[in-house]
Amino acid sequence: MFEQRVNRSKFGSAIAIGELIYHSAVHSIRVSHRHALWSIFINMLQAVIFVLSFYAMFEILGMRRNAIRGDFLLYLMSGIFLYMTHVKTLGAVAGAGTATSPMMKHAPMNTAVMIGAAALSTLYIQVLSLFLILFVYHVAFTPITIDQPVYAMGMLLLAWFTGIGVGLVLLSLRPWAPQFVSVFSQVYQRANMIASGKMFVANSLPGYMVAMFDWNPLFHAIDQCRGFVFLNYTPHNSSITYPLLVGVGLCMLGLMGEFYTRRHVSLSWDAKR
Repeated sequence: MFEQRVNRSKFGSAIAIGELIYHSAVHSIRVSHRHALWSIFINMLQAVIFVLSFYAMFEILGMRRNAIRGDFLLYLMSGIFLYMTHVKTLGAVAGAGTATSPMMKHAPMNTAVMIGAAALSTLYIQVLSLFLILFVYHVAFTPITIDQPVYAMGMLLLAWFTGIGVGLVLLSLRPWAPQFVSVFSQVYQRANMIASGKMFVANSLPGYMVAMFDWNPLFHAIDQCRGFVFLNYTPHNSSITYPLLVGVGLCMLGLMGEFYTRRHVSLSWDAKR
């Protein structure tokens, strides 16, 4: 009633939405820790623990000889970074605010802003952690060379994009079946520990095993990323087009589902749970 409405141009509206997304992204980064650097440190620590755990497992099981010829830790990191980006983006987007969230009671906020903030804050933390870990490894341990770094970064963004797509679908389903979404999200993240293909080289798989993994867009993104990271590896059992098309399709389904849910969701649903 006391709000003063200001007529903005399309460009002005875009700037206002961008500012909202920026502040929401900062809030998302600091939601668990007061200092943003602590969130980045925790994420880096998780990535390092993943890398060391897989390194120890490969050494104990004697699986190191099945890796790509080149820097072994870079081989591990090329899979782990994409996996973490994908699953953390999925979790952040699926857990973004719905139409009944308290933040939605404030006039400028909407679900698009919260989804964008969740996705961008996750990408920011993952990319910054990636560069810091690679920098420390390059300077303190051994120099590394990435064959095509721009294209490799593109595969990281592709893993992030497909994570957004899966997260949007789960976000649209969450008000209808919250328990199912919670269980499915956890199962999907655990299954991708193996189904993502970060533990093996796709070219070394027989045909019947490729069919078990090539449904997964993250499997294609990781395999293609390793083709751009290593000079002597050319992926034959994966493509860039498939995860891109799957990501676009999932985003469209998720946005349509979120629009439908937003029109039918009620505050009383939360009161009954």
